[in-house]
Amino acid sequence: MTKKIGLVTIGQSPRVDMTPEMEPFLGDDCSFVEAGALDDLTLEEIEKLAPQEGETTYVSRLRLGSYAKLEKSKLLPFVQEKIIKLEEEVSSTILVCTGSFPTLTHTKPLLFPDKILMGMVQSVIGNGMLGVMVPLQEQEGVLTGKWGNVPHVTASANPYLEEDDFVTPSLKLKESGATIIVLDCMGYTEKHKNIVKRTTNLPVILSRSVVARVAAELS
Repeated sequence: MTKKIGLVTIGQSPRVDMTPEMEPFLGDDCSFVEAGALDDLTLEEIEKLAPQEGETTYVSRLRLGSYAKLEKSKLLPFVQEKIIKLEEEVSSTILVCTGSFPTLTHTKPLLFPDKILMGMVQSVIGNGMLGVMVPLQEQEGVLTGKWGNVPHVTASANPYLEEDDFVTPSLKLKESGATIIVLDCMGYTEKHKNIVKRTTNLPVILSRSVVARVAAELS
């Protein structure tokens, strides 16, 4: 019997940019069931979820390939709704966002990428310096606060812009003393990881592959 693992993106599903890279980590007896917090919203309704200055900003892919900036508190009810619905047919769920969502409730295992990444980084960082790459410049001072006492430096590159420059921010992280780099967004791809690794010659943690490996262990 095939086990089903839920994927809840804070944007829209299907995540054709993501699931093909995550599926190989699962066994033949597992499959993903996708849902997006914004699946049922019009573009006009999505625009109303945009952040104001100073609010916590997340970014995610929309169905047709563009992306949206989203304010956390406005987004939460839609994410919660999809989790509840998915749990009717899956054995566990992955939240497709590396942001912090401590208020979400669930009755089945729910994988929070931010907690998985924190545990991994803390186990390998030693006396080194963490380089954190996030999608937007305005996220550098907000989202990286979750790294707490882990010494870190930040840079930004948008995974949803094909033409965005990854070399310059990669060099910035290395020149700032990073000894290991985490791509702190589920939107970053294997291609992005390879660019950063080739540019810096440093170990690079890709969020989506780490989370997929953990999900496979739970299946």
